[in-house]
Amino acid sequence: MQNASFKVVSFAATFGVFTTEPKQRLEDAGCEVKIIKHSRVLTDAEKIGCARDADAVILGGNGMSRRVINALPKLKVIAQHGRGIDGIDYKAATDKGVMVVNTPGVNIEETADLTFGLILDLERHITQMNNDLKAGVWEKRAGHSLYGKTIGIIGVGDIGLAVARRAMGFGMDILGNDIRQRPDAAKTGLMFTGLNDLLKRSDIVTIHTPLTASTTNLIGAKELRMMREDAILVNTSRWGIIRKEALEKALQSGQLMGYATDVHEQEPGPAPSFADLPNVLVTPHAGSATYETNLRMGMTVADNIIAVKNGVTPPNLVTPVSLIFG
Repeated sequence: MQNASFKVVSFAATFGVFTTEPKQRLEDAGCEVKIIKHSRVLTDAEKIGCARDADAVILGGNGMSRRVINALPKLKVIAQHGRGIDGIDYKAATDKGVMVVNTPGVNIEETADLTFGLILDLERHITQMNNDLKAGVWEKRAGHSLYGKTIGIIGVGDIGLAVARRAMGFGMDILGNDIRQRPDAAKTGLMFTGLNDLLKRSDIVTIHTPLTASTTNLIGAKELRMMREDAILVNTSRWGIIRKEALEKALQSGQLMGYATDVHEQEPGPAPSFADLPNVLVTPHAGSATYETNLRMGMTVADNIIAVKNGVTPPNLVTPVSLIFG
């Protein structure tokens, strides 16, 4: 809408891409929407240039620094197209009176699906055998069964619990570690334990905790050494939870049998330096990349922005508690 006074700028890679309804909803509500397409991490200066007159900014994995927030005079709300807000300078936003909103709970089942897809691929060498056969090589690679194995879930929130439900269907023993113990986790057979015990006992370790001050570099060389020699590690949460150097060393030495990640140091950006190892799988932060999730996520973003435009408290306003529990 050319005469709209409420301007929305989206830096999120998938907002308005898989499904157009969320963008249309904003436009129908009187917003002017500009989608910034990019294939690399934008600089602060580029973000400022694109969003100088924005009332609302939609973010994906881009983040927003204090410099950018302070340089946008009309900014009223930062909307995270997803749940994780670790890339946003929350204090800078609140200092300026800018609201931060996100979309919790919209990609629970889909991220759990991808997690189990990565687990199956690593344990059964699916991608390796696919590539072999397409190259003319017929080789059956021996993998590991999931039935009867132990899965350790670090972070038993909604996504972690969804992974536990899937593990229960595979006949696995399930361990969990979290700062809070959810009573409903017992329905899946999950048993809570300490982090060290989980690492020592698990055949598969999967990470589903938010990136906070207490989880940054949670898994380092010491923790990796605790894991079984034939164990695999899966991360569909956040990049900074595992120390990169320790992980690379464990993979190259064979100390860790396999690693899969959906999250990266820079998004969008190159795969990690060890991605060409045969026991490593990488996906481009695609946990929520389904048509169904994209629609729910986009509509939640639109609901929050429209609420701010109308002077109403948005339904998914991020509070200081989110900085502790994600």
